[in-house]
Amino acid sequence: MKSKICGISDLRTLKFLTEHIDPPNFIGFIVNYPKSKRYVTVDKLKDLLKVKKKKSYYVAVLVKPDDRILEEIKNLPFDFYQIYDCNPSEIQKIKEKYNKKIITAFTIQNIDDVNKYSLYKSVSDIYLFDSKGYEKSKSFNHSLLKDIKFDKEIMLAGDIQINDELENYKKITDIIDISGGVETSGIKDVSKIEIFLNKIKNINNEN
Repeated sequence: MKSKICGISDLRTLKFLTEHIDPPNFIGFIVNYPKSKRYVTVDKLKDLLKVKKKKSYYVAVLVKPDDRILEEIKNLPFDFYQIYDCNPSEIQKIKEKYNKKIITAFTIQNIDDVNKYSLYKSVSDIYLFDSKGYEKSKSFNHSLLKDIKFDKEIMLAGDIQINDELENYKKITDIIDISGGVETSGIKDVSKIEIFLNKIKNINNEN
């Protein structure tokens, strides 16, 4: 089981993650979605991303990105672009021009939303299934994914909490993506992050 912690916006939390003995596999930053309380401006990103990523991948979370934001971040040390609300040809152009791996994000309400993944096979490196909430931590019916044989790694988001039975997610996902579940009053809480990372470590040790 791999892990992603999303919505990092402060130096202290980022250093805690990158220096952790069992860091998350992916660290996400909200790049162009000001509605989110976790949004980070490009100027602030430039400072944050001076922190060496070490064992983690840095992920730019992008909602229907335009050319301007893509040009502004093109030299930042992102490994993946996580893209919402773009069609396959738009993602193909971004992938080719900026030479990034792509996490294609799908917001899910029903099985039809899940099945859209098949349109994105050629442009995706990872499929992310999220709720319709965007900046709000909402859940969706995760069992919609359980009978599908995917051809890529799966990342699962949508109101996942540290008190959930995280090992149960093994049946449907390769990567757990958590954000609000490791916050207190809307701020990243390193004590909750510690619990989450230890749970992931224990799941992997059991395997």
